[in-house]
Amino acid sequence: MTAGEKVQENKARRVARRRGFTVERCRRRDPKALGFGRYRIVEKRTYQVVAGGEPSGYSMTLAEVEAWLENATNHRR
Repeated sequence: MTAGEKVQENKARRVARRRGFTVERCRRRDPKALGFGRYRIVEKRTYQVVAGGEPSGYSMTLAEVEAWLENATNHRR
């Protein structure tokens, strides 16, 4: 992960936290493993996966996480 990607990930985590969600990254270390480097979004209160849980548990890219958070933000206003 580059420094720019880490900054992008931290920003997404902060936005999600303000909206009542957490961004989780797959912990697998094998680049060939299903879900490696992917994310999902979980509601903090209920620990329910709200995005990125299908088909493999972690299926969103960082760009998809940012887009989902932006879309969720627009719907709550």
